[in-house]
Amino acid sequence: MNTLRFLRAIPIKALTGMLALLLCASSAVWAQNDARRQTVAITYPLDQAVTVRFQGTTRLPRISGEAKVRRTGRRGTRVEMELKNLPRALELGGIYTTYVLWAISPEGRADNLGEIKRSGSFIVNSKVDVTTPLQTFAMMVTAEPHFLVRGPSRMVVLENLPPRDPGSADVATVNVQYLGNTSDYFNDSRVPEVADRDYVKTPVSLLGARQAVNLARYAGAERDASAELTEAVTQLEQAENAWRLRQSEEEVDALARRATSLGARAEETAEARLAARKRRDEIARRDVAVREAEETVASSATQIADLRAALEREQRAREIADRDASSSNQQLRDLRSEVARLRDELQTVRAESDNARIKLARIEGERSAEQARLAAEQRATKQRAALATLKQTLARFGTVRETERGLVVVLPETLWAGARLAELSPKSAATVDPLAALLANYPDFQIVIESHTDGRGDQTELQNLTQNRAEALAARLASSGLDNARLQANGMGAQSPVAPNTTVSGRTRNRRTELTLIPVPTTESSATGAANEN
Repeated sequence: MNTLRFLRAIPIKALTGMLALLLCASSAVWAQNDARRQTVAITYPLDQAVTVRFQGTTRLPRISGEAKVRRTGRRGTRVEMELKNLPRALELGGIYTTYVLWAISPEGRADNLGEIKRSGSFIVNSKVDVTTPLQTFAMMVTAEPHFLVRGPSRMVVLENLPPRDPGSADVATVNVQYLGNTSDYFNDSRVPEVADRDYVKTPVSLLGARQAVNLARYAGAERDASAELTEAVTQLEQAENAWRLRQSEEEVDALARRATSLGARAEETAEARLAARKRRDEIARRDVAVREAEETVASSATQIADLRAALEREQRAREIADRDASSSNQQLRDLRSEVARLRDELQTVRAESDNARIKLARIEGERSAEQARLAAEQRATKQRAALATLKQTLARFGTVRETERGLVVVLPETLWAGARLAELSPKSAATVDPLAALLANYPDFQIVIESHTDGRGDQTELQNLTQNRAEALAARLASSGLDNARLQANGMGAQSPVAPNTTVSGRTRNRRTELTLIPVPTTESSATGAANEN
């Protein structure tokens, strides 16, 4: 509700400008995502519920979600999913209208599990309850032109994570690689990169119907599926009229979804007929090639006869040449003697050339080793300068000290909601989010999170408390943009006190959270080893 009040208070022109900037940023991310994506597929056990968490991609990092997955039979796996902080799809570009949940098998098969519906507010929570015949699959959410697409786009906004606590279920995971929709329609200059203001007012189902008709036209339906396209266009006009006449949302949605279905069928029909026409053209080209081959065979028979006549003439010429060869034997012996002399000279020249090549290679190896050493020294100098700058900046967030492992930042106890709670306090965002943004700019450091507490209480409970705190802070840093692969969360319990636990101040000092920034070593040693090999 606070978000809605904030948006209503912003003028339309300012809101449009904000939306344009957001979409331009998402377009830049899209341009960098032409490679195959990789995620984790999960093999779900029979008749056991498994909770799977989802994490937003760099396009929409604040989206989160959770799904309860239960395989109830050999051909049915039920997925109950709930998403949070889901914006409208049009914010990712004028081509997108809705979101679709996909199941991806390890072989790359994509199963459209259905559309993720949401209301017209700016950011809402959405739920979906679907079933897939797959048993081992990864799940992801993509922004799509309409809900009946047959393959996922490259606009992936959410992916599942490996289950952290599957309970008693025996869950197996496997990596899955997949490549999104590479249709040229997504790069067509006629498709607007930024959604206009009318998109915000228009129902999602009607926007999807328009895209379904546009995709059918792009696939060549005007030529190969004109009847199906006409039917889809007529249905779309009925939905547009219903929207203009302010009919009920249910009536508009039903008409628009019917138009989407007809548009998708027209697109599929056009693609099938285009493929059939190409096959017919290929068969025609093969027939022409066969006829040309037959003509070539006939021509070859004539050429064989000519070659036989030429062969006879050549045999007569060879008899004459044999007679001349006897008189050339002496010349041949002289030439062989000259060749032997030249061969000896050639071997001498080759030996000298090999020695020169070996010497040049040794010089080049020494030069490469020196260049590698200088580069390693420069990187080490830059890393030391970055470490000094980072140390000064980190002082804003807590006490900073330098150890043999690296920089250690002691965060204040006010991060947590209570002395024995593992939940971050509401005020912690003012510390954690800027800290995550700062650390993201220093990718040459691994980050070890170590949570400590005082010695009052059961040691097992204290160990669990510090482990939960470390993992909660790591999850918050990752959701704020920090690469999860750089994070390591360790609960230290009460094993490493820095003050006696017999006083209140001592226990307060012992309840602390430390972030250790460990520099990634340079490659100077590998460069030295390469020089020694040369």
